[in-house]
Amino acid sequence: MKAVSRIIAVGLLALGLTGCSEQPPLLKTTGDDYPEKLSEWRIHDISKTALKLNNGVLPYDLNTPLFTDYASKLRTVWVPEGKQATMVNGDIEYPVGTIITKTFYYPVDDQGNRMKVNASEGSAVLFTEGNGLPLDKVHLIETRLLVHQENGWMALPYVWNEQQTEASLEWAGESKPLELVHKDGSTEKFTYMVPDANQCSGCHAPESYSKAIEPLGPRVRHLNRDFAYASGSANQLAHWEQQGILASVGDPTLLPANALWPHGREGESLDKRARSYLDANCSHCHNPKGPGNTSGLFLNMDTPSDTRLGLCKRPIAAGRGSGGFVVDIKPGNADESILTYRMQSKDPGEMMPELGRALVHGEGLEIVRQWINAMEPEC
Repeated sequence: MKAVSRIIAVGLLALGLTGCSEQPPLLKTTGDDYPEKLSEWRIHDISKTALKLNNGVLPYDLNTPLFTDYASKLRTVWVPEGKQATMVNGDIEYPVGTIITKTFYYPVDDQGNRMKVNASEGSAVLFTEGNGLPLDKVHLIETRLLVHQENGWMALPYVWNEQQTEASLEWAGESKPLELVHKDGSTEKFTYMVPDANQCSGCHAPESYSKAIEPLGPRVRHLNRDFAYASGSANQLAHWEQQGILASVGDPTLLPANALWPHGREGESLDKRARSYLDANCSHCHNPKGPGNTSGLFLNMDTPSDTRLGLCKRPIAAGRGSGGFVVDIKPGNADESILTYRMQSKDPGEMMPELGRALVHGEGLEIVRQWINAMEPEC
């Protein structure tokens, strides 16, 4: 009987989800009876050929994205009708009911082999607002939701089935053995880790003394860039204002913006590119209020270029993660800097970040190495 029920459910999914755009996404401001299936949130419109977005759901991208084992990401935001997000001190405050999603996937070749995306990691490289994400070109892994309820944000991890027809809520997370194919044809086996719901607070809790979580990516300095919408390319913040989900923005050129990964916009320095990378990948912990504040190493964009940024700073509690080196950043010498040592390690007891990767991000490591080597030696 259960098998028959599952077959019926899949059939209804295949027939009915293409019409889900006729209903708005699920507004869930209270309660913990979260949907077991991703489709019940009505964020995505799943057809036989593509993963599309429901009406009112906006895709977005980041200037410099967080690295997650070379996975590409389709990011979306939905704000309930009649409500608006507002900008406050360089951050965005989202109204209750907001749903933010991030779908992780790997591009595949014609034989279905997972391929390494290029260094730009264009996040939604295969997604277009008109055509969606073509299912024959991708292998969907997981979709993470952040749902803003009256008592705060809730993180929910959904894992896609092999048929790419549905994703299920997995409170305990999941591990997936994968093999990545590099551009040169070489392969690398690794285990992709879908975090459990509690692990989300390891990154999304902005204050070390609180478990309350909040969004990390959709902030002003990360969002202040253009996106190729169906109606044409436009600044994301200005487009959000035009769509009515964000209150008055003003001139986006007067707002902070991190460097455009990986090469930067015209005139963006190596310093800004490296600092933007560290900001996106490390500062959610390494900031004065974050879980990594006891280290004394702060990697957010507004940290002065002194010992607080790691220059000539001896580690407080690195343990064997120091690699035998004596300072976090040794100006002029990336090979003797603890920061780069931990970035290139895959040892769980040494590597940084601690969560979210099993592979070394070669392109990110190289930018940080160039940045350190370009500094005037001063220790």
